[in-house]
Amino acid sequence: MSPHSRARAFLLGVSPWVFFVALILLWEIVCQAFSLPAYVLPAPSAIVDAFFQVEFSRWLTHLWATLRVALLGFGISILVSIPIAVAMMRSELLSRTLYPLLVVVQSTPVVAVAPLIIVLMGSDDSSRVLITCLLTFFPLVVSTATGINETPPELIELSRSLDAPTRRETWQIRIPYAIPHIFSGLRIAITLAIIGAVVAEFVAAEEGLGYFIQFSTSFFRIPQAFAGLFFLAVVSLLLFKSVQWSQQLFFPWSLPKKGH
Repeated sequence: MSPHSRARAFLLGVSPWVFFVALILLWEIVCQAFSLPAYVLPAPSAIVDAFFQVEFSRWLTHLWATLRVALLGFGISILVSIPIAVAMMRSELLSRTLYPLLVVVQSTPVVAVAPLIIVLMGSDDSSRVLITCLLTFFPLVVSTATGINETPPELIELSRSLDAPTRRETWQIRIPYAIPHIFSGLRIAITLAIIGAVVAEFVAAEEGLGYFIQFSTSFFRIPQAFAGLFFLAVVSLLLFKSVQWSQQLFFPWSLPKKGH
């Protein structure tokens, strides 16, 4: 790699961090220069102080409550959505029957449906997991179905000319070609899982980062609410990256080639 290429790669790597640090510094300067009250816009330094004023064990309790619901909903969505996508691609009748229903479910605002789910199912984890599933399963179904449809037709014809069973065609040809699309859906779904868990906590919960933010806001502890919001953003980012790292670890061949 030439010095120019190394310098360009270095700049591309550090530019997001430089921009983020510059944004935080600008935020701090504006808050200090205009003496903005904390209940309007707390300075980053006040947010950091508020974060450390909360006991770490309390942060862990709220984090676990949110992660438990988000990951359960995410896992169930994977188990449900991929078989649905495969079934829809194998049956045109099933695809025409289910797809409009899936679009209707996805188009319905979860914020509006969440209180009804809580009333019908109670305020325990099961209702919050269902709310999370409603947000996460649709991108997984669509991405998996799209990937399956993009399997080269010559491979399908070759498989059928060799009298390969449909099961082998699906799992050894179609699904591998769908892996890049599936992981695109997984990256979207994992962030939606956090959103779904937080929405459910806003409606009915006694712990969780969403509950913590709502509780802090209701008592006008705005720096503390911002601390919870930033903590939630970091957790969401780490989950997003964990999906990306899983693809790099287990399916490196599915990643786009550099330079293409």
